[in-house]
Amino acid sequence: MTIVVRTLSDQVFEIVRERIVSGSIPTSAPIRQDALAAELGVSKIPLREALARLEQEGLLVSQANRGYTVRPMSADQADEIYALRLAIEPLAAARGAAEATQREQAEALAAFHALDTAASENLAEVAVRNRDFHTALVRPGGRLLTTQLVERLAVLAERYVITHLQPAGREDRAHLEHRELIDAWLGRESSTVEAVMTRHLAATLDDLRAQFSATA
Repeated sequence: MTIVVRTLSDQVFEIVRERIVSGSIPTSAPIRQDALAAELGVSKIPLREALARLEQEGLLVSQANRGYTVRPMSADQADEIYALRLAIEPLAAARGAAEATQREQAEALAAFHALDTAASENLAEVAVRNRDFHTALVRPGGRLLTTQLVERLAVLAERYVITHLQPAGREDRAHLEHRELIDAWLGRESSTVEAVMTRHLAATLDDLRAQFSATA
């Protein structure tokens, strides 16, 4: 059994990341570190560490004399994130399907069920479970750099995943696409996995482009 020790900075990081992803921290105003530290009951040291990590993850930006602000979402960023995902993830998931051990298959299936459960309860939780699911599909085979890249892109995509799922009917479509994906992956149908993943990511990007165009 692996014991995961989460530092105070880790806990603050997760809390603030969830607030960014859920949209409860606005993009227009600087983050008031004194007030946030007091609200969370922590000193400014772990908060600063967490904010620095969130900047490295691409969720925050820092400016002289303004501190940290949430990086605004944009059509250009969505295009860049999903172009990179399309270039890396379909083939990586196909390789993962071919090389997965029974334990890794069980972990991927558990990640699918966790995502499916979250989809009916909490959109912010969906973003995290979606990242876990997609990462589980590429982890087999020990390609550490590929796995890290996929996970980093999935983190950057979390806010876009929530935005994409907000219109009625999107959750049902996502469920069917994920179900098709995990079935092919567990069946080691690598070519099908690659095709389904490509279609899934491309359709999400098309929807996001339409949503940004409608609000422009």
